[in-house]
Amino acid sequence: MLSEDKYYLKIGKAPDLKSPKERRIYRVFEIIPGILAWGTILGVIFFSWFQPVWIAFFIIIFDVYWVLKTIYLSAHLRASYRQMKKNMDINWMSKVKKQKNWGNIYHLLILPFYEEPFEVIEKTLQALIDSDYSKDKMIVVLGAEERAGKLAQENIEKAERKFGQSFYKFMTTTHPEGILGEMAGKGANSTWMIRQAKEKIIDPLRISYKDIIVSCGDIDTRVYPKYFSCLTYHYLTVKNPTRAGYQPVPVFNNNIWQTSCFSRVVATSGTFWQMIQQMRPERLSSFSSQALSFKTLVDVDFWPVNMVSEDSRIFWQNLLYYDGDYRAIPLYYPVSMDANLAPTFLKTSINVYKQQRRWGWGVENIPFLLFGFLKNKKISKRVKWHWTWVQLEGFWSWATNALLIFMLGWLPLYLGGDWFNTTLLSYNLPRITRTLMTIAMVGLIGSAIYSTLLLPKRPKGQSLVKYFGMVVQWILIPFTILVFGALPGLEAQTRLLLGKYMGFWVTPKKE
Repeated sequence: MLSEDKYYLKIGKAPDLKSPKERRIYRVFEIIPGILAWGTILGVIFFSWFQPVWIAFFIIIFDVYWVLKTIYLSAHLRASYRQMKKNMDINWMSKVKKQKNWGNIYHLLILPFYEEPFEVIEKTLQALIDSDYSKDKMIVVLGAEERAGKLAQENIEKAERKFGQSFYKFMTTTHPEGILGEMAGKGANSTWMIRQAKEKIIDPLRISYKDIIVSCGDIDTRVYPKYFSCLTYHYLTVKNPTRAGYQPVPVFNNNIWQTSCFSRVVATSGTFWQMIQQMRPERLSSFSSQALSFKTLVDVDFWPVNMVSEDSRIFWQNLLYYDGDYRAIPLYYPVSMDANLAPTFLKTSINVYKQQRRWGWGVENIPFLLFGFLKNKKISKRVKWHWTWVQLEGFWSWATNALLIFMLGWLPLYLGGDWFNTTLLSYNLPRITRTLMTIAMVGLIGSAIYSTLLLPKRPKGQSLVKYFGMVVQWILIPFTILVFGALPGLEAQTRLLLGKYMGFWVTPKKE
């Protein structure tokens, strides 16, 4: 259990605080991201009318910044891809065996699921068996939700029959419905599962908490063969391994050939962003399917059970608990997940939007972080300012940059009045903007190349012509970063601004 002075580590939203003063402070922090985003958008609209010359220069400067940023990020993507390909060829197991006490390490796999079909569960468990790490060092916990009903229980029974003897320990749990203080979602189920594993397996066997690496991800997450040996090597060789999270690169290759063009572009763009972040470890935080020490989770009382984005929150929870001494270690090694796929193109597109909105709801970590920085005086100002800037700038960019580039850049021409439209600046503004954006769009060539390099082998039934589609689909990027990027991000921040808190939406899985 956490000490009383660490109570703020379990806050999900402002109403969770007992003190009226603290609720008001937390609520102000919740408002900040939305105010910044809407202030930027409305400010550009207002000044396009009030001071069109100022805003025209701002737009040109911003476009130049975007071109330079595109070049910078493209270089990081290229370097990350090379490192990832290199890491996939390394014999990590031979490197692990050279480390002291490597045989003491266990892997605890937390696999929560809801209504996913058994085929999804089966392929995930089979991928564990196919990995190069000893199954005698794997403890697998498969966790259903009581609210999922009979089908979930049938899936648990099937999994036990087929995989029950395949690992050192294989345990199944059912998370009860309606526990007071919990939000129905992955975080609550994962915490229930790991508590059960601690009570029934780890403590009775007296396994050292420092010798257990916990991996938790969505049920569709399939590991590549050398993932656990790569993870183990990093855990054994980094300084203070219990003060770090270990982040693989999520690729959405499970069904990438079957899903729609919008879903592919959005999913692959997400992979590219995570690859870029691996090259910038000073900005890297945890995402889906991360790993960390069991001791770390015990120290912070496991994942939060009252919020949506528990997979990212755990990083900030640990950062605050350890007084700023916590970091994410990039693995440059992939795990494969499902891209959005529904029975129809329209339904798939709707699900893509909902998933992006759920990820955008990670903005709820900003007020948590700011409130935690206010409460924890032991964290250095440098750490506080660094992470405050990284988070605010990141979510602000998510919600505003695409709108500024593709929509608001033309506003001075329409709102600036006749006097502005007679100036040389008004004549050159669209031409300068178009030229700069054309240069920036050259980066799409790199995106198309890397997306094809990341593709899994073409499955039977998929024509060679689809390879062409995998390249051409990148012309959709201006549309996707607006509709499936900026808009869901802005909606999430607007909901937080208004106090309209989101619940957990489960991405449908189809096999």
